[in-house]
Amino acid sequence: MESRETHLNGHKQAFEMDPGEKRLNELGYKQELRREMTMFKTLAITFSVMAIFPGTPLYGSSLLYAGPASLIWGWLVVTFFTCFVGIAMAEICSSFPTTGSLYFWAAHLAGPRWGPFASWCCAWLETIGVIAGIGTQAYSGAQMMQMIILLCTGTNKDGGYLAPRWVFFCMYVLLTIIWAGLNTFALQVIAFIDIISVWWQVIGGSVIIIMLPLVANSTQPASYVFTHVELSQKSTGISSIPYAVILSVLYSHFSLYGYDTAAHLTEETKGADRIGPIAILSTIAMASLFGWGYILALTFSIKDPAYLYDVTNETAGALVPAQIMYDAFHGRFQNSSGAIVFLFIIWGSFFFCGLSVTTSAARVVYALSRDKGIPYSHIWRKVHPKHKVPTNAVWLCAALCIVLGLPILKLNVAFTAITSIATVGWVGGYSVPIFARMVMDEKNFKPGPFYLGRARKPICLVAFLWICYTCSVFLLPTLYPLKWDTFNYAPVALGIGLSLILLWWFLDARHWFKGPVRNIDM
Repeated sequence: MESRETHLNGHKQAFEMDPGEKRLNELGYKQELRREMTMFKTLAITFSVMAIFPGTPLYGSSLLYAGPASLIWGWLVVTFFTCFVGIAMAEICSSFPTTGSLYFWAAHLAGPRWGPFASWCCAWLETIGVIAGIGTQAYSGAQMMQMIILLCTGTNKDGGYLAPRWVFFCMYVLLTIIWAGLNTFALQVIAFIDIISVWWQVIGGSVIIIMLPLVANSTQPASYVFTHVELSQKSTGISSIPYAVILSVLYSHFSLYGYDTAAHLTEETKGADRIGPIAILSTIAMASLFGWGYILALTFSIKDPAYLYDVTNETAGALVPAQIMYDAFHGRFQNSSGAIVFLFIIWGSFFFCGLSVTTSAARVVYALSRDKGIPYSHIWRKVHPKHKVPTNAVWLCAALCIVLGLPILKLNVAFTAITSIATVGWVGGYSVPIFARMVMDEKNFKPGPFYLGRARKPICLVAFLWICYTCSVFLLPTLYPLKWDTFNYAPVALGIGLSLILLWWFLDARHWFKGPVRNIDM
């Protein structure tokens, strides 16, 4: 560490500067946020964003497209390629430990000529992705609350209360507001909650993974879980096996991202140039292991695959994992109490995940506002004088998330669209700095403690191609024939939004947006 000096009561006092703060100063930024996060706390928040159960609402549709085999093996394929993306990002994070992370990386790696444009595209992709990411967790949490209330008041067959659309949307809004409210306190509060989150998910996830197959009276054989492929053309309208397999893996794509959260927290983390990469790679490993165990537990515990989608079943066919858990506990104990407990554990995961995504989204908006890349930036960049958190950015993210959720009131495919927007924006933002790192001149790169050396080109190439593939599959139609209530409107929403952002760049922003703006004189 480098030492620096201050004067206290006329005496010279020397102390060590954190290496992350030193690198931040070299990059041209003041240390404005409070740097007090430890490795475990950073890991806790990052793992809470990835979580164990995020793909739960997609499990039913993924299973329906092509059967269990593609879902189970698809997870391993996605994990393998996700590791390339994580390794590429860990190297960049080690060199650029800044809250702006992705778009800051893009600006510096793309060089002075292309840096501003790369930074602009990356910043807006990332902003769209993280705000929609709050929406995915709010939707998932609201859906889980809907199932818990239904089973607590009975079932769909015997008069239980199934929340209608407007109540569902109110739950969506309530969760968003709670997360924003909690994020107005010091980051230490969020870090403490996320430490609880880690143990909640590790212990709760382990209980579900181990207990669910043991409770189920009848379980599916290994041959069904690992080898069975079956199209559901009547339900999905899809007759092509390759196309169905691609859609069945959406569950895995959606579950395995968000690890860049560690990068968003680097200005608040001690030794961020080392801890950031460790947190990125550790959360990928943890989420991959527990996530695969979770889908295996669900798939082995299926009682009757066809009954899961029956709209007259106990959960109204609204959430397949809820029906699997109900069948297991009701079949064993003739009541649904155990299923309610398991659903509450999963709901807790969504709550913690949404809280952490809100934290991450606010840092992205704050960083972009600090560089004057958002209208009325002077408002969104303000930091609370006591808690040292970007409060205005938090509430802006919450408001935009609520607006994004309005289609819930009318469309059945709202979750598909929000999920697609979140994934394309969030994961798409990864591609810009990774591509720039791949093609840049190595002499212009100042490596951090985590450095790939000659391996960076093949790793970045695989990572970039995988990101392009991931974004493409989330823009595909998911149901046929195409109708208003089955259409994936994400390509339209993203197309309009990104076109306006590019138009803004060429007509105006290119004249004044120069990427990250230094706010310190070295």
